[in-house]
Amino acid sequence: MSVVSPLPHADWDTVPEGTEWPSPDTLVLLNRPMRPGTDLSRLSRFADDRWDLDPAVFEDHVSARSLNFAPIPGPLRQDAKHYHWQLLNHSSPGTMRRSYGDRPALGTILVGFSPFKKFLSWLHGRGITAFGQVTLDLLDQYLVELDEETIGLERKYRRVSEVRRLWSTRGILPGRMRLPALPPWGGEESRDLFGKVRPQRDNRTPRIGELTMQHLLIWAIRFVEDFAEDILAAHAEHLHLHSQGINQQHRRGQYTKPAHGEVRERMTAYLERMRDTGGMLPGRRVDDGTLVIDWQHVGRILSCADSIQLSSTGRLATESGIPVADDAYLDAQVAGQIDGRPWRPRRISYQEAPKLARLLSTACFVIVAYLSGARPGEVLNLRRGCIERDAENDLWLMKGLYYKNAVDADGNKIPEGELRRDPWVVVEVVALAVGVLEQLHPHPLLFPNHIEPHRRRMATKREGDARTDGVIAEDITVFVDWVNNEARRQGRTDLIPPDSHGNLSASRYRRTLAWFIRRRPRGLVAASVQYGHLYTRLLQGYAGSYESGFPDEYAFEDWLYRIEILAEDAQALEEGEHVSGPAADAYRQRVTAANRQFAGHVLTSDRQARDLVGNPLLQVHHGQGMTCVLDPAQAACRLRGTVDDPLVTPDIDDCRPRCRCLARTDRDIEHVERQAAELALAVDDPLAPPIRHERELHELERLRKILDTHKKGEHDQ
Repeated sequence: MSVVSPLPHADWDTVPEGTEWPSPDTLVLLNRPMRPGTDLSRLSRFADDRWDLDPAVFEDHVSARSLNFAPIPGPLRQDAKHYHWQLLNHSSPGTMRRSYGDRPALGTILVGFSPFKKFLSWLHGRGITAFGQVTLDLLDQYLVELDEETIGLERKYRRVSEVRRLWSTRGILPGRMRLPALPPWGGEESRDLFGKVRPQRDNRTPRIGELTMQHLLIWAIRFVEDFAEDILAAHAEHLHLHSQGINQQHRRGQYTKPAHGEVRERMTAYLERMRDTGGMLPGRRVDDGTLVIDWQHVGRILSCADSIQLSSTGRLATESGIPVADDAYLDAQVAGQIDGRPWRPRRISYQEAPKLARLLSTACFVIVAYLSGARPGEVLNLRRGCIERDAENDLWLMKGLYYKNAVDADGNKIPEGELRRDPWVVVEVVALAVGVLEQLHPHPLLFPNHIEPHRRRMATKREGDARTDGVIAEDITVFVDWVNNEARRQGRTDLIPPDSHGNLSASRYRRTLAWFIRRRPRGLVAASVQYGHLYTRLLQGYAGSYESGFPDEYAFEDWLYRIEILAEDAQALEEGEHVSGPAADAYRQRVTAANRQFAGHVLTSDRQARDLVGNPLLQVHHGQGMTCVLDPAQAACRLRGTVDDPLVTPDIDDCRPRCRCLARTDRDIEHVERQAAELALAVDDPLAPPIRHERELHELERLRKILDTHKKGEHDQ
């Protein structure tokens, strides 16, 4: 296809009024908020081919961010830089369909940069040297070739979206940078252009398998409840010994040469202590496997140089007759147990202490991230002092910043985030984990890059001090490996099994928690926390506010569960299942209509699930020996949530016998029959106290009436 490019016109290079045009020395982040303390002299300038955007990134857990224009073809590079400078700095560069705010967030610009470069490379291959030369026919050709590419549908959507973004900025760009006046591809939706839709929501964030998540959480809680005290003591001793090393004292300018004979006195006292306590000298194995004294560790203990081994003071140790241990063990004792036995066979060594401290920190992350329902980035940005106790309402509260959906009055993203109006409501083990982290290190952030204060951060442009998503994912993998190796060593069977979807990334926790709460409400979390309890805390407490996003996650799992159960109900009705009770007719009507309307329905977002879950047709809730066909206005139980809340559910454990919402299926009646049989045995017990006998007889008569009514209805059909 031949493409005719438009000729330059009078305003080809004229910058529209109201558009600020950068000079080579103009700051790249001229009109973007930046982190406090940013060195302005080191900021990127427009003339640079690589733009460092880190100063405008406020999240402490985010990796380094930059835009590299060097790979863009030369004829289009300068205009690409001008375009992106406007996206970064213009107050209202252009409005995209379904976008919020007047200008794109930094993350949106970064995500779109790669697909935009693909578009420019394609233009360059067709001889285009300015955006203003692009025609509608050329865009049609681009769409045809893009549709034929063997890449994912998501990437195709992203590429056409960036072309639309460029078109949306026509009003602030000179003529040479404007796409044609008519919207690309007639303004059609991406789903219409490609004749497809993106994958349904169910496949985008896979849940963690049930056994995998249970065992991961059990071991994380063991670390916090059973091992933490030992690890904290060993880590504190490790830090103290490290600070006593000669190199560290020199580095801090605090080294004072010991007086003559002082080191010898320390050695004598140390050896006497070893003899009195039955201790051993610190050891290490050399390359040939020989066990020798670890003189570097001796130097830490005595606050002297390891060259002491060559002196007469060193010979006091070698000639003492005190045995040498196979490692440099710390003095901190191991008191924690697992199933009634010490959790490790010997004390923690000097080299092992920081590794166990890192594992403990990771265990705390698993607990906080999973049991709070907070987003991973929100957890990684938590700071010490974030937990408060509301004694009056019996609540543990966790406060912190949120970044997703944090926008100003104009709908623009607030890059520095906002303090949540309502804190997360968490369970006690989360508060315990935060308390452990606050003892583990002195850093303001709970999850810093380095736990040990003496570890220097490697030279990097990144300003953030928190662990990144990638680093915490690696830490979780290391945690799982350690647990499984330790479990095998002890001959245990509670290893953390691999998950079918791969790594246990933190982004999967919220979805998994929502599934557990919906499917396992009475299941125990590590034998101490009940998912039904978490339901109350997360969905009825402050953490249930919709800005947290967790209610949407729960709504999606609730939707899947209800559709699955309704399909079973519909099949049972088709096979002749009888239903009795005051809500029997409503049950049959809802199940039939819901199965007809929603079977095979595909959801594309969590929020859509929340809206659909509120549909009256889906208000069918199965309990033990009864089914609730919920009508909030008639419900006799205490509802979970408010009447107008789409997530409102009945309290199945508080079902009232005279409630007008009750229905009973044949499956419910089987449960009632078992209850009646058990009560009949109790009533026939001649040794039962009279009061108990009368109470159980009254309940038995009530159950028999339910059974008679149900069977009578069967015969009447």
